[in-house]
Amino acid sequence: MKKLSKEDISQEVFDLYDDYAHNRLQRRDFIEKLSIYAVGGITVSSLLSLIMPNYVDFIEVQHNDPRLESDYITYNSPKGGGEIKGLLSKPDGASGKLPGIVVVHENRGLNPYIEDVGRRCTLDGFISLAPDALTPLGGYPGNDDEGRTMQRKRDRNEMLEDFIAAFEYLKSHENCTGKVGVVGFCFGGWISNMMAVKAPSLGAAVPFYGRQPSKEDTEKINAPLLIHYGELDKRVNEGWPAYEEALKEYGKEYTTHFYPAANHGFHNNTTPRYDEEAAKLAWSRTINFFKEELG
Repeated sequence: MKKLSKEDISQEVFDLYDDYAHNRLQRRDFIEKLSIYAVGGITVSSLLSLIMPNYVDFIEVQHNDPRLESDYITYNSPKGGGEIKGLLSKPDGASGKLPGIVVVHENRGLNPYIEDVGRRCTLDGFISLAPDALTPLGGYPGNDDEGRTMQRKRDRNEMLEDFIAAFEYLKSHENCTGKVGVVGFCFGGWISNMMAVKAPSLGAAVPFYGRQPSKEDTEKINAPLLIHYGELDKRVNEGWPAYEEALKEYGKEYTTHFYPAANHGFHNNTTPRYDEEAAKLAWSRTINFFKEELG
């Protein structure tokens, strides 16, 4: 059997996976369409094993890293799902106050990749909170397929309230300066955009490949924005021209970057959609932006 690498995957397979990951294809249809590309010694199972997330081998900051304290907490979201679980991370032995970052997951709950991103934020000098919007349904189930199914059962505006409540919790935390930003990916990118709309005192927002707010909502944005898109992410990018027009019309503070030849999900280093050059550049820009806006 041929051992596959990222280079063996055509763009059509990435696009198929994007449709599947965003609930536009049922699993059976996804497998059936994927079989078209199982040729030349490549099997469907080998394609699946390569394209699905690998959380075991690609975590950058382990949960027991001695440089930080990282524990689950709960906070109240009265307009959303009630008691919400989240991963709170801060530098080990931190006694002073740090700016905060709310880290928002994709459309599948608080998986290991997003927990890892929360811990990365902490090592870059922030206190972070990564909530799990699946808490009212029992929490992230341990795999993304079930997580996506569960998340579809929740109202996205109620989940938005859960993340706004996380912002309020972090803002008043004893180890936080009160200056808090948000970074989110995919669904979390939409949440990041909408928190800039709904939370007037939000310090900064960084949506990665997130759906855009309406023109009416864009007018309400107060926070400065740093917006990341993958060049090949046609599904999300089609909403950018109207968003840009509204941002300009209302005089909002924003910076946008398109990353050449990068797919949706390019920051997620646990899947082959990961683009190392784009991801590292985007993350460097993100941390510098937060230090500038929240410092």
